[in-house]
Amino acid sequence: MGSGFATTQWSQVLAARDGSESEARTALAVLFEAYWYPLYAFVRRQGNDSEEAADLTQAFFAYLLEKDVLKSVEPSEGRFRSFLLATLKHFLAHEREKARALKRGGGLIDISLDAKIAESRYGYEPADDLTPDQVFERRWALIVLERALEKLEEKETSGGDGARFEKLRPYLVGEEPHLPYREVAVELEMSDGAVRGAVHRLRQSFGQLLRDEIAMTVADSTQVDEEVRHLLGAVGPWEPHQA
Repeated sequence: MGSGFATTQWSQVLAARDGSESEARTALAVLFEAYWYPLYAFVRRQGNDSEEAADLTQAFFAYLLEKDVLKSVEPSEGRFRSFLLATLKHFLAHEREKARALKRGGGLIDISLDAKIAESRYGYEPADDLTPDQVFERRWALIVLERALEKLEEKETSGGDGARFEKLRPYLVGEEPHLPYREVAVELEMSDGAVRGAVHRLRQSFGQLLRDEIAMTVADSTQVDEEVRHLLGAVGPWEPHQA
């Protein structure tokens, strides 16, 4: 990103916390809409049933929109996921009873949190010994990757290359390709070299979109590379259709 690092949703939240409350809330709502599920998974893994987890997650959002919460954030802390998880833990420890009074949506900014969809996604969580923190980190990483992949698919489809993208997608995401390059080349009526070049181009585009997505959740450009490494380390085996 370099010196051209663009203002992102999280940096907008940090910049607006002492100024425009509406701007901070709107930016926060955009981020929460995209990344609420890891919080839901964290709450569920702590032993709450699906209805209670949905209520607590929605109430947590209302709690976030209290301006005093944002004032406690230090820009040096920088990462939206770190802020969310630390604040959620505080909320669950000290605000559980208040959550009962904070109805879904909090009467502030409406977001989509469908308990049935959330629980369906939670059904894909591995039945293993992952801690709530580990579930949160893994789900966060998967959502970042999925959002970048979805944007790449939208870009390729809008450019008329949707069918080719579907054939080349397995080479991007760690899925085991069903066909070697030469067989894909025949199907796409391309040369082996052209297929390899197309895969290389898609990987570059995917990498940039991933960095752009991560940039939405950190305070400045110096944190992007470190966050990429952290998330790739947290994700483990990636099955895109499960995220």
